[in-house]
Amino acid sequence: MRDFRDAKAMAQTLRESLTTKAVTISHSESLELVSRMLGVADWNTLSAMLQTGRRDTLVPIARPISSTAVYPAVPLRDFVPFPGATFPLFVGRENTVLALNHAFEGEREMVCAIQRDATVDEPQFADLCEIGVLVQLVELERLQDGSIRVLTRVLRRVALRSFAAQSSGYRSEASELPEGAPVDSPELIRRAIQRFEDYAATHGLLVPDIWLFFDQTHDVGRIADTMAMRMKLPIKDKYELLALLDPVKRLEKIDGLLDVSSRPFGAAYAATRRRALALADQRRHQFATLEHLLLALTEDGDAAPILQACNADLGVLRQNLTDYLDKELAHTVIETGTAAPTVAFRRVDRRAALHAQEVGNPAVTGTNALVALFPETRSPAARLLAEQGVSRWRVDKAIVRNAGEDKR
Repeated sequence: MRDFRDAKAMAQTLRESLTTKAVTISHSESLELVSRMLGVADWNTLSAMLQTGRRDTLVPIARPISSTAVYPAVPLRDFVPFPGATFPLFVGRENTVLALNHAFEGEREMVCAIQRDATVDEPQFADLCEIGVLVQLVELERLQDGSIRVLTRVLRRVALRSFAAQSSGYRSEASELPEGAPVDSPELIRRAIQRFEDYAATHGLLVPDIWLFFDQTHDVGRIADTMAMRMKLPIKDKYELLALLDPVKRLEKIDGLLDVSSRPFGAAYAATRRRALALADQRRHQFATLEHLLLALTEDGDAAPILQACNADLGVLRQNLTDYLDKELAHTVIETGTAAPTVAFRRVDRRAALHAQEVGNPAVTGTNALVALFPETRSPAARLLAEQGVSRWRVDKAIVRNAGEDKR
């Protein structure tokens, strides 16, 4: 790709192709998708890479490792990168700065090694994990405080054979760790992606646009690494995923981490959920919606105090929800049968279980369900919460504040 015109032409072609299939995206969205297709984090990053090329310092194509090679190296204290990711790297240690300068004078390739203990300032080989990554340095920026910011793209996993400080900075001998040909596992991919989308919504993460193309690539390893890079996990767990070379086993492990099907509803929330279904049945509604659930949560022993801590007027909120259910859902009345939870209701159930797992609750509570409501931004329930000034940020603060008071 020569310059911005090539990238933008590619984006225009993508938009036109999707339009013929009744899929409409904006110009900016097409630029972001093209960036993901080229393995770059976003359009700004791709722009920087192309701009770098205009200055005749285009990043060279990564050279394959025939067996073992020696590279400039950087130890990472509290971060585990995965192949395919593009991220900013901030460095300030003398040996790391020397290694970066050496890398930019050469092939712009570098080994990133993960420290076992982040408190070690001058790590030796024994202080590092066995598996690291080979990265390509895209752009370097020297900051006013003397540190350096480097835009970095991860190429592949490597096994560290040595690591030491030399006159040119840290150096590491590393060998390639081939993963073999991509393996197709459609059922595992489908299940893991669905669970990750719930996880991303719970944590306010952006689901990568490259998701649109995963049903075409079916690359288990790539999907697993994309998820692992974005999941909020302890460094130990992240490294275990990096070191797990079998792509199917890696995605299976991630799928297991995302599986909350065994997380039970607590007694109080189970009663709240039954009350939500009963509210729908009393009105003979065909479906139990998020508004039925939120109305039930206003009387939940865990969720109601959080709403009050956010200065919500529960009386007004209940009245607004009741008016909505009685007036706006009148067309959903059925003669016989019981109300079934909507798809959105079930999504909230899954996200609530995931939130319970994240905060260490043995069972799902009404508070978990309240948190899980916010990603449903188009729902009247979310709108009515916003009218009361209740946001995810305020709920999170109220939860932390209440937890602190409980410990006193």
